Amino acid sequence: MTDVGLIALASAIAIFSSGCSSIGEGFLVGKAIEGMARNPEMYGKLRSSMIIGAALVETCGIYALLISILLIFVYGH
Repeated sequence: MTDVGLIALASAIAIFSSGCSSIGEGFLVGKAIEGMARNPEMYGKLRSSMIIGAALVETCGIYALLISILLIFVYGH
């Protein structure tokens, strides 16, 4: 394999992890809404926990995208 091939493979893995992060965020939001529907009194606690969790999951996806962009544009030449 050449260096360009390895960079493309690493970039694809980073993009895949970003996609998996989005799937995890979807499950997080879905379960939080389900919990709010089952127990409306817990709306405040579930909402704040969901926002914190979604922010953490989203940063993982952004980091994976940043790594992919760096691999392609910085090391790809």
